[in-house]
Amino acid sequence: MINGVTLKLNMDDYILNALKEDITSEDVSTNAVMREYVVGEAELICKEDGIICGLEVFERVFTLLDEQIEFDCKFIDGQSVQKGQLIGILHGDIRVLLSGERTALNYLQRMSGIATFTKSYVDELKGYRTKLLDTRKTTPNNRIFEKYAVTVGGGCNHRYNLSDGVLLKDNHIGAAGSVTKAILMAKEYAPFVRKIEVEVETLEMVREAVAAGADIIMLDNMDNATMRRALEIIDGKAQTECSGNVTIERLKEIAQIGVDFVSSGALTHSAPIMDISLKNLRPVE
Repeated sequence: MINGVTLKLNMDDYILNALKEDITSEDVSTNAVMREYVVGEAELICKEDGIICGLEVFERVFTLLDEQIEFDCKFIDGQSVQKGQLIGILHGDIRVLLSGERTALNYLQRMSGIATFTKSYVDELKGYRTKLLDTRKTTPNNRIFEKYAVTVGGGCNHRYNLSDGVLLKDNHIGAAGSVTKAILMAKEYAPFVRKIEVEVETLEMVREAVAAGADIIMLDNMDNATMRRALEIIDGKAQTECSGNVTIERLKEIAQIGVDFVSSGALTHSAPIMDISLKNLRPVE
């Protein structure tokens, strides 16, 4: 699970690379109008309702450029914000506020959008035991930020990367020759502490996965009736996950069927950004 501590320990290298992408040699626009050090302030303002996420990342963009930058923030990650609210005030060298603005907002808008989108899915599952999972369908080099945002929105993280756990998908099964062969080979290779999950598309594959001793069976792109029959076949012998064509409109139906987990790539690949702006930049004495 990606939490705030994990994020803080790992984010600097990613943020620095993002800043290098945006400032290859200098910020020409800022240097043209601001030739020397001037202290200023700017207001971070929310322009739509949502769940705020990424405030420490936002601040860290600026403090990596200048340790003297201060961010007087009125919220913490996970809180609801409303259109027009003042989230916080940045204080420091105006050149740094200008140069870091876009990168900082990119993180904050993206992470808040994912947290808000995830929360809408989580709300649909209230009252059910089914847990919401994300996937590895993340923006390259932004996975740690996006998976953290999912947790802030109330969702849970599936495996972080390929080293985290065994998940045998259709192409793994094709390479091995069958569901049974893939599971047996994984059991032989993987350390005993790792669970083995297998993706299945038909009831025959479900039966094969149960017989071979899979720990988790992912029901991929199944309709509701087929999923119900699959759970009857599994009969508690493995944990279950529903994946594929998971829309917010289907969540209650899927949860009522009784799967343990439901995973959705949309949480990270289709969440809209949340509109947040850095406004009213001004010199202060």
